[in-house]
Amino acid sequence: MSQPDDTAPDSGGEPNANKPKGRDSKRPDRSQASNIFLYLMFAVVVAALVTMWMNWRSRGEEVKFGEFEAGLRSGRFSAKNVHEVVIGPSEIRFQDRPEPEPGQKVPESQPEAKRFYVPTHQMGDEKEAELTRLLSEQGIVNFEYEKAPPEWYSLIPLLVIPVIFLLFFVFLFRRMGGAGSAMSFGRSRGKLYAQEDIRITFKDAAGIEEAVEELREVVEFLRTPAKYQALGGRIPRGVLLVGPPGTGKTLLAKAVAGEAGVPFFSLSGSDFVEMFVGVGAARVRDMFQQAVQRSPAIIFIDELDALGKTRGSGMPGGHDEREQTLNALLVEMDGFSSDLSVIVMAATNRPETLDPALLRPGRFDRHVTVDRPDVKGREAILKVHAARIKMDETVNLSRLARISPGFVGADLANLVNEAALLAARKDKKRVTMKDFEEGIERVVAGLEKQTRLIHEDEKLRVSYHECGHALVACSLPHMDPVHKISIIPRGMGLGYTLHFPEDERHLTTRTELQNRICCLLGGIAAEAIVFEETSTGAQNDLQRASSIARRMVTEFGMSKKLGRVFYTENARSQYLGAPSGGPDVIHSEETIREIDLEVKRIIDEASEAAHEILGTRRACLDHMARELMECEVMDADHLKRILDQHKTSPQLSPGTRLPAAGDESHGEPIAVKPGAETAPARGVGDGA
Repeated sequence: MSQPDDTAPDSGGEPNANKPKGRDSKRPDRSQASNIFLYLMFAVVVAALVTMWMNWRSRGEEVKFGEFEAGLRSGRFSAKNVHEVVIGPSEIRFQDRPEPEPGQKVPESQPEAKRFYVPTHQMGDEKEAELTRLLSEQGIVNFEYEKAPPEWYSLIPLLVIPVIFLLFFVFLFRRMGGAGSAMSFGRSRGKLYAQEDIRITFKDAAGIEEAVEELREVVEFLRTPAKYQALGGRIPRGVLLVGPPGTGKTLLAKAVAGEAGVPFFSLSGSDFVEMFVGVGAARVRDMFQQAVQRSPAIIFIDELDALGKTRGSGMPGGHDEREQTLNALLVEMDGFSSDLSVIVMAATNRPETLDPALLRPGRFDRHVTVDRPDVKGREAILKVHAARIKMDETVNLSRLARISPGFVGADLANLVNEAALLAARKDKKRVTMKDFEEGIERVVAGLEKQTRLIHEDEKLRVSYHECGHALVACSLPHMDPVHKISIIPRGMGLGYTLHFPEDERHLTTRTELQNRICCLLGGIAAEAIVFEETSTGAQNDLQRASSIARRMVTEFGMSKKLGRVFYTENARSQYLGAPSGGPDVIHSEETIREIDLEVKRIIDEASEAAHEILGTRRACLDHMARELMECEVMDADHLKRILDQHKTSPQLSPGTRLPAAGDESHGEPIAVKPGAETAPARGVGDGA
């Protein structure tokens, strides 16, 4: 769902016309010069080939010397038909215009003469005198001798052809190296953005005000470095931007350069890694040398984790060449003079993999977290992106911000674009609220597949499955309201149930996590109650429920049996949501078995609670399934009307039949990553 920082304005919405060109306008365009050189080389080769072809055509047909001599003796070649005889050092060239046969009518125009050549290689004086005598006997007096060219003429092809091939290979080498010399592999591949090319400022960075405030001081360092140096202060060496993908880290770096009005060097961590040993370190030194010459300047390294992994960690992909490049970066960041205003900015979403030497003061002094935006931040980002499209008056950006929890700047930019495309597909003049809501469904659940044919039995199973999710969610406390139920296939799923929170929350209690597990198991419980067997469509539900239960035991300390112990040794990536390495088993087999049993206990008790809810409210479940089979899509209002008709049915009161209701940690708040466990519940077909 997230996109790279540089594919779209994550939080700002920079207009297309204001995008930087990516090159210094004062420097020559290398690609244009290379193209001109390529065209010239192609023209020279074509001209040489055309000249050789024309010379070959002008020679005419070949006649052996013996045949030519016999023709002169027999009179076949005589003054009547042979013209323009040229005797050269290696061949004889002449034109033959045949005479009409006896009795044949003489044509009004002379027939076209044919060209012939006779290879002679080198004739001696006797052979040359004999040839002259035969030509004179046949009355051919219009002939001439061609002088032999100087000997150095024969060396021209031997010199020109190697030079052409040498220039061609030099050109290819330059293109591969990406710079202007034969040893260009050591040149930096960073793109230089001149001051006039960067038109992004802090005004374009919406929804990340805290990060902007952290970087304003960096701008002041670049604008007035003497002000801080006069007091003995030291300009910070580097600023590290960390956060999930798509939150606007690259945009913030460009905004700093735009606010400060300084040259901006942009490159990726992978640009330093090359197949040749020592190339990465040479590129680092060249990059800093260019920045020092244009100081004050900013060097921005995107995806720093590709370059700055911990040395000697034994992680996959680690090798000596990368460590040499990292050593060069460490030396350059701590080596240049403090009076040079060069600041290194870097972005990464895996700070746990970086070498500690990079993170110490004196190198990356400032660590700025660019986190997911909250409700106000999402609304501000939507305003920036929505300003470029034609919206209907009914569009409520505040509500869109509330029903898009966990969305980052790139997701919101994609949402606005999807809504505009949907409106254009329906020939609308303005984008409506319905288009935005459908755009959210496309981003969350995938593309709608109206043409997929589903058997009626499978469709009924999907309907009960999704209604099981929704009914359990409506029966339990502390659950996000159900926004929509659908049995129209989207993405890889045959149906889905969307939950959107009413308020922005950053803590999740044990009760809420248990209720989420019950809701996830509501679909498979409905299948078991109605059809007395389950299907493969609950794979995704089981996977997510098991993940929540395992985290409750191993990370959140929510098991009375195992206690308040953190059992997960591999650090889960804070911004990517996945372990950074393979499993490190440091616990005993008995402890691992106890963890598995505790996870199974939580799942089993949640499954029993879901079965009790659906068994008690079976009439409501059947009513919802029938309605969903008819309309295929059920919104929140439609669902509320059905629930109101079954108010007399007993409902599960808060705390009843929930797993481990007597646990002393019941209701204890815990911190979880926003959006980690708030994804909409998807139904049958997610894992099939």
